[in-house]
Amino acid sequence: MFARPEYRWVERRQPLLWLSKLWYRAMDWLNSLAGDHPTAFTLLLSALVIVLVALLVHMGYVLWRITRPTSGAAAAPGTAAVILDGRSHLARADELARAGRYAEALGHRFLAVVLELDQAKAVRFHVSKTPAEYVGEVRLDAAGRTTFAGLVASLYRHLFGAVPCDEVEYQEFGALAQQVTHHVLPA
Repeated sequence: MFARPEYRWVERRQPLLWLSKLWYRAMDWLNSLAGDHPTAFTLLLSALVIVLVALLVHMGYVLWRITRPTSGAAAAPGTAAVILDGRSHLARADELARAGRYAEALGHRFLAVVLELDQAKAVRFHVSKTPAEYVGEVRLDAAGRTTFAGLVASLYRHLFGAVPCDEVEYQEFGALAQQVTHHVLPA
């Protein structure tokens, strides 16, 4: 009869025992504070309620900012609306290049190429895709795929690798980008 588990007098391991002891000590401290210093207890409780309300309001604001719908026309100031037109990105790239901001211009020039390839049904554009993802799914012949991969490598080197880009490199990028659309495989 004494061989059953409930009669074993060995103390079992409780991995979260320290947490429960800490909780009980905090409750004892709060109870003693309420009994010894009721005004301090009321002030502490009021401050904790204010902090809780502030946290809840902040969480609600963040959720609202994340989930609110945005459109191109009604985008908040400071957020860029997605342009789904290759010509607009090409014009923006030329504008940035004239201003000497070649690395940023490369990004728009690349988007213009991707949108042209999307119109040719060689790739499917999505704003969440990375440039490297397009390399794996673009439908181009071998020469076009190599050129496209070179564009992505150049884009990564200048935009994300912080390698300076000058006008000559931007012009070379643009020339290669124009060649890519000639290598689309038929559907």
